[in-house]
Amino acid sequence: MPDLWTDLLACLELSTSASSPPDAPVYEGRNQDLQYHRVFGGQLLAQFLRIASLSCPDKVVKSQHATFAREGRAEEPIRYEVMRHHEGRSFATLSITASQSRGIVATCSVSMHIVESGPEHQDVDDVPAVPGPEHDRALDLLPWHTRAAIDLNATTTGPPRFEFWMRTPTVDADLAQALTAYATDLTLIGTALRPVYGVGQRGNGTAFTSAVTSHTIWFHRPFRTDQWLLLRQHSPVLGQGRCFGRGDVLTEGGALVASYGQEALLRFADT
Repeated sequence: MPDLWTDLLACLELSTSASSPPDAPVYEGRNQDLQYHRVFGGQLLAQFLRIASLSCPDKVVKSQHATFAREGRAEEPIRYEVMRHHEGRSFATLSITASQSRGIVATCSVSMHIVESGPEHQDVDDVPAVPGPEHDRALDLLPWHTRAAIDLNATTTGPPRFEFWMRTPTVDADLAQALTAYATDLTLIGTALRPVYGVGQRGNGTAFTSAVTSHTIWFHRPFRTDQWLLLRQHSPVLGQGRCFGRGDVLTEGGALVASYGQEALLRFADT
């Protein structure tokens, strides 16, 4: 198995078909080597964002909304087709369809904007100090430094809230949105499970079955991932075979740089 960090960066190097028309480019992306039969949704989110940035290089993504139609097969590359709906001087909107031989895997709507200046304000809770190394806690699939006070793999109960700090190795700031989107897909289901006794995040496929159905992320300001970021999240509702969670991404200095929300299938084995 290759180094997970190097493998992830390689997945963000997407190639375009020479035969695809300029106004509707087609990209192909390789999948992470996770020794797992299906594609991690965070990989798709990251690749969607890289393709959007490559398609409209003079603008930055301000939001993306992805809907997952079926699981992607890890052994087959994914084909991404881009459709531009509008590209003006300030804004652009486009959609991206990810497919494999058996059909569409996921779709994504992206809104982009040039960088503009103007008045600013934010209203969020204060950010605590970055915890010390005694709070180092590895999170599966995140190949970088993470710290948290709570273990989502524990089967004890707690409120449906979770926050963790993360910092990647030194990397180009152009990859910050893609890497952060990748991270936001990992722990919202585990956050929703915290009030459920006897179940931890690693119980998927045994104690419960889960699958992300949609994921949205909004970007507010430029930032880097090789500096500490706090991902603060909360799941306000679980029921009807689904869970919903949302979160904020903040810098060590307290700047709100992104927000996200996710809905997922969540079925328990005993129901």
